[in-house]
Amino acid sequence: MLLYRFLFASVALIPVALIERAAPRVRDTPIFLLLAVLYVPVQFIVQFEGLARTTVSHASLMVGTLPLLLAVGAVLFTHERLNSRGWMLLGVSTIGAVLIVVQAHGNTAASGGPGLFGDVLVLLSMIASVAWVLITQRVMHAGRGYSPGVMSVYIIVPGTVLLAAWVLATEGLPPIAGISTQAWLALAAQGLLATALPTLLWNWALLRVPAARAGIFVNFEPVVGTALGVALLGDSLGPAAVLGGLLIVGAAVAFTCRAPETVAVYQS
Repeated sequence: MLLYRFLFASVALIPVALIERAAPRVRDTPIFLLLAVLYVPVQFIVQFEGLARTTVSHASLMVGTLPLLLAVGAVLFTHERLNSRGWMLLGVSTIGAVLIVVQAHGNTAASGGPGLFGDVLVLLSMIASVAWVLITQRVMHAGRGYSPGVMSVYIIVPGTVLLAAWVLATEGLPPIAGISTQAWLALAAQGLLATALPTLLWNWALLRVPAARAGIFVNFEPVVGTALGVALLGDSLGPAAVLGGLLIVGAAVAFTCRAPETVAVYQS
């Protein structure tokens, strides 16, 4: 499923590649290969392997800490500065994500207990995600002339090639016959709407917003997931989830309307 998803994403990015007409410089090739490895095989394969070995609640709690990990990484490695109000809003958003996960855990019985190895794999995928974001932002701010579109193309396409090599080596050729039209449309939607377009938008935002501030919006993922579960799947929404959603949205609004002072210093 991941391979088909990223294949559709790569096809969707072909017009971007044709419009941009920019190729990485030879000296920057190792950086793009590193970003491709971090973004596609490491982040997704490692995270999914972790999900198979731990509970959804444990994994979701760690995903909910991604904004804090990103903010800490930005402060340590790109010398961003976030004032006390910014840290407070990040904490509020993280608490909101925890409340949503706790509510979901209370409504769903876990099929098996959490495993330490699975938790570690999910945590490693979060660290890979933070590294991908910070390195991508640094490259775009280093004056090398790489636009968000170029970054997206030359990260997703090589990453898809690496993912294809992994799938072929571990599982053989993926099935083609017998897949319904509805399934193909769903895979295409994942490639376009959940991979290519979000990556383009995220990289575009990273060029304009410090990573520590951008991370606050990652916690919209459990909010959107909960809302879609209620609207499309008939899930019930408890008071903890409602409170968590309000905290996340409120923190994001506070960031947007009155952005905490954030200073970014990028070193080439």
